[in-house]
Amino acid sequence: MDISTKNDAEAPPPTPQPSAVEQKRASRGATRPGDRIFLGLSRGSGIFLLVVMAAIAIFLTYRATLAISKDESNFLTTFEWNPTAIPPDFGIAVLAFGTVVSSIIAMVIAVPIAVAIALFLTHYAPRRLSGPISYVVDLLAAVPSIVYGLWGALILVPHMNGLFGWLDDYFGWTGIFEWQGGAPRSMLTVGILLAIMILPVITNVSREVFRQSPQMIEEAALALGATRWEVIRMSVIPFGRSGVISASMLGLGRALGETMAVATVLSPTFDIQASLLDPGGGTFAQNIASKFGEASEQGRDALIASGLVLFVITLLVNGAARAIIARRKEYSGANA
Repeated sequence: MDISTKNDAEAPPPTPQPSAVEQKRASRGATRPGDRIFLGLSRGSGIFLLVVMAAIAIFLTYRATLAISKDESNFLTTFEWNPTAIPPDFGIAVLAFGTVVSSIIAMVIAVPIAVAIALFLTHYAPRRLSGPISYVVDLLAAVPSIVYGLWGALILVPHMNGLFGWLDDYFGWTGIFEWQGGAPRSMLTVGILLAIMILPVITNVSREVFRQSPQMIEEAALALGATRWEVIRMSVIPFGRSGVISASMLGLGRALGETMAVATVLSPTFDIQASLLDPGGGTFAQNIASKFGEASEQGRDALIASGLVLFVITLLVNGAARAIIARRKEYSGANA
């Protein structure tokens, strides 16, 4: 008899391997008590956050329904805000226009500058210089909005006359930059102030994204004779494009909901100006902050209705930012 045949006959049958579900259950059973407590707290915190968000949405929807049901005009297209009239007459057309325009101005100004600062800190500045600058940028992100508002009212607004005059001289023919000589408390001033406020947020996120670019790809490009800018253009920016977009959308979320800084700088009126340099206009957050304290019950319901619109817009912006982040596993811990 062949020895190999005898050994095969006497060999015990192979032990069946546990399935993936059984391995997962076994690992759960072996989890330490501290891990189970942490898992429960984390899960409870997530559920509590969802409950709070749902409660806010239900409250806003209920109060907004009460106000809109009494509104005799179209809530989305009316240019008036008089919820105490008989019958009530109010709408969000001016507020929606001002919120969108000021946010777009802020994004156009802030995003290119923020990306340039992030690239400078990560690929150009020496370490002894990038450290202090990064610290200052982090510090600016933590400054309260009311401080920005006071700075804008006392420093920015008085020094905008020169810029407004220059824009009127060279671009006034477009109508968008036509200036009648009024106080520079306009949507352009608000957009510039919002750009300064969201600049640190976009810079911080973009800087961290650029720091995660693969060093091997950059070194390979340099070894092939590429310049530093060619390395950034061909490897760093494509790698961090989704991160920059998500950072920009996070900054946009702050610009949409900014309250005190806008209320301090803007001269609110319920009309839409063709020129960005003329005073007037308004935003959702500014209107709520300025009118909520003296509003009647019907007026507060109307303000809450406008707040519901801002709430939905902010959720959409944050959701879009999260979706962009989730496209890359490097930036999404949930996908790791």
